[in-house]
Amino acid sequence: MPLDGIQDKLINLNDNLDFKVVYEPTKMEDHKYVVREDTGEYLGIVGKGFTCASHPAFFGAMEDVIRDNREPSDLYGAKVTLKSARNNAWSQVDITLPNVSHVITTPKHQTVINERIIGLHAIDGSASNQAHFGAIDTYCSNGQITGDFSTIYKKNTSGFNIETFIWELKNSKSTFDARQRYLQSMADTPLNVDGKTLLESIIKSETLAKKMYELCCQEISKRGKNVFALYSAFTNYASYADERNGFSLRNTGKDTVAQSMWAREQKVAQWIASPQFKSLMAA
Repeated sequence: MPLDGIQDKLINLNDNLDFKVVYEPTKMEDHKYVVREDTGEYLGIVGKGFTCASHPAFFGAMEDVIRDNREPSDLYGAKVTLKSARNNAWSQVDITLPNVSHVITTPKHQTVINERIIGLHAIDGSASNQAHFGAIDTYCSNGQITGDFSTIYKKNTSGFNIETFIWELKNSKSTFDARQRYLQSMADTPLNVDGKTLLESIIKSETLAKKMYELCCQEISKRGKNVFALYSAFTNYASYADERNGFSLRNTGKDTVAQSMWAREQKVAQWIASPQFKSLMAA
C-alpha cells in the first residue's frame, strides 16, 4: 500500500546493499566465508553457526513494522539516509519523520525535535541486528539517542529469527512522547555543577573532556545553562566529525567512517545513562 499515495517504499536500498548472501567453507574448522552472491566477493569469515538475513530482508521487514504502526501522515516526507561500511557488509538506515515533532523550550531558546528510527544490520558478524529510537534536533541537526529508551539487539546466531526480532520491534514501548517529556525536563533543569569536573568523571579522558567542555560552553551560550545544553554538546560530538566541533576522525584509509560515527552515538548513550548524568536530573 503506498504511503498516502506518495511513495511505494520507505527504505530504498542502493545496489551496494541490495544483494543476497551465501556461505562457503574455509580451511579453518568451524568457520565459513560470507560471500556476496551476485559478485562472488568475500565479505568476511564467521563461525559455523552464524546465520543472518540479507540487508533487503532485514530492512524490508523493519519497514513493514514502521508502516503498520504509523499513520500515513506520519511518514509523509520521511528523510531516509543509508550508510555502509566494511565493503557493504555493515549497513545502517537512519529515518527521520518531520511530521512527528515536539518543541523543546529553554529560557533562551526553542528547538524542534523530530522522531528518529535507526536500523543496524551486518552480515559479517561485526554487529548484531539492532533497532534504536531517538530524535533529531532540527536547530543543529544533531542526532540523539537517549540511553534510557528502548534499544533492541539480536545477535546473528543459529537461533536468530527475524520474525521474532520484528515482533519485539513492534511491541517496543519506547514512545516519542515519553522521550519529548524527558528532553523537556533536561531543558527545565539548571546545570549547577562544575562542568570540567563533571565531564572528566563521565568521559574518563582528560583530553576529550576538555574539548567537550569547550563545545558545551558553545551550547550554553545558545540554549542557556541547563542539562539540555550539555546533552546537545554530547549529540553534536556524535553528529559531526570536522571543524564544526573540533572532533575530526582520524583517517585510517579504511571504509569505517559510518561505523566510527555510530560508535560515537553509542558512547553518548553510555554517557547519558551514567550515574553522573542521571544525578543532574535527580537534583
